[in-house]
Amino acid sequence: MTRLIIVTDAWHPQVNGVVRSLERVGRELVGLGYDVSYLTPERFWTMPLPTYPEIRLSLAPFGAIAETIEGGDPDHIHIATEGPLGLMARFHCVTNRLRFTTSYHTRFPEYVAARLPVPSEWSYAYLRWFHAGASATLVPTPSVARDLEAREFTNLSLWSRGVDAAQFAPGPKTRFTDLPGPHMLYVGRVAVEKNVEAFLRTDVQGTKIVVGDGPQLAELKQRYPEAVFLGKRVGDDLITAYQSADVFVFPSKTDTFGNVMIEAMACGLPVAAYPVMGPVDVLTDPRAGSMDENLNQAIRKALLLNRDDARRHAQRFTWRECAEQFAASLVHVRTEAEEVAA
Repeated sequence: MTRLIIVTDAWHPQVNGVVRSLERVGRELVGLGYDVSYLTPERFWTMPLPTYPEIRLSLAPFGAIAETIEGGDPDHIHIATEGPLGLMARFHCVTNRLRFTTSYHTRFPEYVAARLPVPSEWSYAYLRWFHAGASATLVPTPSVARDLEAREFTNLSLWSRGVDAAQFAPGPKTRFTDLPGPHMLYVGRVAVEKNVEAFLRTDVQGTKIVVGDGPQLAELKQRYPEAVFLGKRVGDDLITAYQSADVFVFPSKTDTFGNVMIEAMACGLPVAAYPVMGPVDVLTDPRAGSMDENLNQAIRKALLLNRDDARRHAQRFTWRECAEQFAASLVHVRTEAEEVAA
């Protein structure tokens, strides 16, 4: 079997699109004949990221990273994140003249700028240097590719996302029936970069429901006591929330894709969002979701959409196609000439 190592700083117990995508794509790749292993923070000591304790930074020694990669004798190396593990894996590959691919998941510069007085261009300079060493950098949407090309990133390759349409599927409205309708749902991290407060400030009559945890949760619960905060939900509990809502609100202006949008649509839930990177690539069928610079208007228009149309649009996003895109972008760690010389 073809051996692939995926290096990622984002892993369980984090619950986010990066972790879900890497895990699900790995399972699909196994079905395509790959032997997939992950180099993650699980095996090392970690420390909480300042201002964001839910994210843990690995304190792995470089020797352990090099030993793990060499011991796996991979045909392909993919470095998924730009954190400590990704940085050390990159150093090992460059030092040993091993070719590798990377992926760009998060608008990290905007996340940092939302918390700290760090100009985004400083962060983009680091990211540009980090990904410049890769044979290909996988990006989730065409608009992300255009944005990075304008910032002088090179060797970009499209890698979309998928949804399990058998798991995320329409069902009866069994939740929220005791709350005034319509029921407006947000799912994701409750953090400043997700712009959740823009959703909570909207004046559409009904009930605003927030599913998720994060550093801004306590503050927003205090400021918006009329909203319903359910905390983190997974599995059937999350699917039931999607099925029972009337509109899914995606207020983020910093996400590169937004997996939760296709999860919601797969459950028959139309989406309301701003017309920004992420939604403009996902909500390409106006029957499935509404985008407007005025989030109130986006919500009102989305409430008029047909749930069946949202479901049909979500079914276009499959994990198998996602895995095939990923596999097509991989490069062997050595060129044919280097293999012969070895």
